[in-house]
Amino acid sequence: MVRRKRWGNRVKGALFGISVSLIVIYALFPFVWSFISSITPLNELWTPTIHYWPRHPTFNNYKDLIRKTPFGTYFRNSAIVASLTTLASVIIATLAAYSLSRFKGRFSANFLRAMILFHMFPTVFMVIPIFLIMRTLHLVDTYAALVLAYTTFSLPFCIWMLKGYFDSIPCELEEAARVDGCTRAGALWRIIVPLSAPGVAATAIYTFIGAWNELLFAVMLTNSNSMRTLPVGIKMFIGEYTIEWGMLTAGGVLASIPVVIGFLFLQKYLVQGLTAGGVKA
Repeated sequence: MVRRKRWGNRVKGALFGISVSLIVIYALFPFVWSFISSITPLNELWTPTIHYWPRHPTFNNYKDLIRKTPFGTYFRNSAIVASLTTLASVIIATLAAYSLSRFKGRFSANFLRAMILFHMFPTVFMVIPIFLIMRTLHLVDTYAALVLAYTTFSLPFCIWMLKGYFDSIPCELEEAARVDGCTRAGALWRIIVPLSAPGVAATAIYTFIGAWNELLFAVMLTNSNSMRTLPVGIKMFIGEYTIEWGMLTAGGVLASIPVVIGFLFLQKYLVQGLTAGGVKA
């Protein structure tokens, strides 16, 4: 009986390991294939048979991407816009989530429902109104237009996420800080925010990735090379009659590196932030 149980556990463990391995391979295959394509010469990309590794690997696509295109400008614009969007979203969401968590009432519940309701609408519905607003304010083709648009659409999720995390922190900690002379704002920034580091980190990662990868508003709100972001710049390699596959895949690989590195360093905070907010202390 014991042997059967051990054998059954081993079979379950093996099946679980195989399932996880298949999921990982499925998730990583597009990135690996993009990298292989980025180091493949053009004459080897167009072949009647599939080659899983180039016969003559080369990094000329990366060299051409950096030397012959304004890739550095696109990268800088994405970094600036994503960083400012993350900073603005985290600060605003922290204040809003704290208020909704600590000052509960009918208004706060309705406000949360309204946020989720508006967040359900497809982003494309808001493109024309936001474009008209930015044009009226003379903000088209500026960082401010992109930051305002991205922050607007990231705030509902950020507020919901941080509110759940703040709800799990006992109010007695703030009361103790206020007894020691802290103001409510001081208790928020000195006690609540440090204790909510995993939730704040998860919110920041979500916002940064969303702003880094966003394409629709970046296309609509920018019209010059000096203001285009990475997704728009990489899209320019897809022409009407030809596609620069080498530089397209090289740009995709380089664009994914900051997000991958950031996720590797902050993954434990992301997992904690996504799970802890749903558990009350």
